[in-house]
Amino acid sequence: MLWEEYDPGQPGSGEVLLRQEAVGLNFIDVYNRTGFYPLPALPATPGMEGVGIVEAIGKDVAEVEVGDRVVYAGLPPGAYAEVRLIPAHRLVKLPVSISAQQGAAMMLKGMTARYLLHGCYRVKTGDTILIHAAAGGVGLIVCQWARHLGSTVIGTVGSPEKAELANSFGCEYPILYAEEDFVSRVKEITQGRGVDVVYDSIGQSTFMKSLDCLR
Repeated sequence: MLWEEYDPGQPGSGEVLLRQEAVGLNFIDVYNRTGFYPLPALPATPGMEGVGIVEAIGKDVAEVEVGDRVVYAGLPPGAYAEVRLIPAHRLVKLPVSISAQQGAAMMLKGMTARYLLHGCYRVKTGDTILIHAAAGGVGLIVCQWARHLGSTVIGTVGSPEKAELANSFGCEYPILYAEEDFVSRVKEITQGRGVDVVYDSIGQSTFMKSLDCLR
């Protein structure tokens, strides 16, 4: 990967020219660089989310105006740049209460968390959930959001430091998976009832045991 000067040009119809304040780094960016998730064509600029200020707008743009501070995530790639062109419909205005760094770090993970909590299973007051990798980017958002929805959060983590972090973000019962059998611990915490939903982003080593945690 090389740092190069380039001219992004002027925005076309439906596009804006965005001067970026911060960009996010995600696993998909690593996969793009290693070729595991190939970019559409090379040469290309990776990066899937960021925050910036709209510097110019093309024809037929009604969503934003010059000077707006916006956040985005998803295709097309191109966030690893100081200035970029991007379709206006990909942009969301960012409140001043959210920093550029927070905005750039939360979008892909936040959309994933929303899908988990409202799409895969609609978490509600009184539910008990189990989330693996509770101290990861998605996990920390899920912990906060699920608690806000009135649920009890159990989470697996890999170290005491991560347990403390997850707990500070709303995971009431962090489980050190290397030291405890998480199925037994879940049954103990829920008094044998099990959990209403398991969010398992690990899979191979946890999938069957995750099923054993369900009601």
